[in-house]
Amino acid sequence: MVSLTDTEKAMRDGAEGAAVAKAMDLLIRYAEALDAPDFVYCNNIAGVPGSSPQWVKDYYKEDGGDYRAVFSRFDLDSDEVVDVPRMNGFSCHLQGGMDPELWREQGMTEEAFANFRSDEAEVAAHGIQVMKTCTPYLAGNVPVMGEHCAWMESSAVVFCNSVIGGRTNCEGRESTSAAMLAKRIPNWGFHTDAFRKGQHAIKVEVPVDSIFEWGMLGYFTGAAVEDAIPVLSGDISDAALIKHKHFGAAAASSGGVEMYHMVGITPEAPSREVAFGGADKGEAFTYGAKERAEVYERLNSIGSSHDVDYIMLGCPHYSADQIADAARMLEGRKVHANTELWIFTSRAVKATAMASGYDRILAAAGAKLMTDTCSAISQAVPPGTKVAAFDSAKQTHYLPAIMGIEGWFGTTQDCIDAACTGRWNGALN
Repeated sequence: MVSLTDTEKAMRDGAEGAAVAKAMDLLIRYAEALDAPDFVYCNNIAGVPGSSPQWVKDYYKEDGGDYRAVFSRFDLDSDEVVDVPRMNGFSCHLQGGMDPELWREQGMTEEAFANFRSDEAEVAAHGIQVMKTCTPYLAGNVPVMGEHCAWMESSAVVFCNSVIGGRTNCEGRESTSAAMLAKRIPNWGFHTDAFRKGQHAIKVEVPVDSIFEWGMLGYFTGAAVEDAIPVLSGDISDAALIKHKHFGAAAASSGGVEMYHMVGITPEAPSREVAFGGADKGEAFTYGAKERAEVYERLNSIGSSHDVDYIMLGCPHYSADQIADAARMLEGRKVHANTELWIFTSRAVKATAMASGYDRILAAAGAKLMTDTCSAISQAVPPGTKVAAFDSAKQTHYLPAIMGIEGWFGTTQDCIDAACTGRWNGALN
């Protein structure tokens, strides 16, 4: 039985309104299923409330476009429709289903766009920050070390836990929506000290220094440890935000990694002993030349034709420096007539890119800079796409399976070159 404070009992009993009571009821059931002893206070929530997910839209239509009905049913697990107030916790909306300006190019209908606009207006009216990104930490939502959060999005969760030192489990739509109202989340999993200790060791014996190499190591790591917590050490260098972003996204895709330690790099791993909470335990894995080659072959096993229709960059959403690099690689060149290049980022980062003039360079080359979504979330690719290429191990893992297309994985330069030539020539050096 989960222990409740007097304040939490009052919320459950309706002291703060019907919606908060429904939220507490859902969270209590959730905590009991987890066998959590109590709740932690949570004032940083990232989710996807409302009607933005594609599968909700039919129900939204049935309910006559009533946001209260959709939120009650799908966010609070309530058949009773309740009034939904402004959220009580600091809340942000993660990625959505389309670009607000280039939705036609993504193949979206007028009806879908109208729903998108209506939902976004409701989100904003309820006090939820319209970030529309899988990288909230690049758009203004940066927790502090030890802060209890309730985040969705696997790549954001692993970044929060590992790089920032925030504390969150990989939450879902319902738990995050309830937390937005109640500012509580079950005290379980990564909210506790003991759960955050390393479980397996990975020794890196080949140089890992570029985004490409960090992504490959991440993909190996997830496949090796599955959903456990790895402690990595060895030849890892040039640590940077975007490299952790790609490592974590890859590890969460090939496995289910929600936290990792890198000795001397991540904040909760000043030493192996601290990372493990004592002596080493679990299995010991090695990442060497053989494993590196095997990862590359696995990621490129779904590509056969070297004629590339589509290049997708921005998974997770590109940072400002990644957009700058792409613009530098593209400047003075043209995207091939038979190829599309779409680059995805957040609205906040796009604004920076536009102020810096990178959008003009990309547009002159024939690339499209998009926000809010990605091809895996929107299930939107250019018409006729049969072969795509990515600089993201995560997107390579997901999109070909989702869309039934071939896929190639390589460096950003490999992808830019393919966009300009229409041919894939990437190789492992």
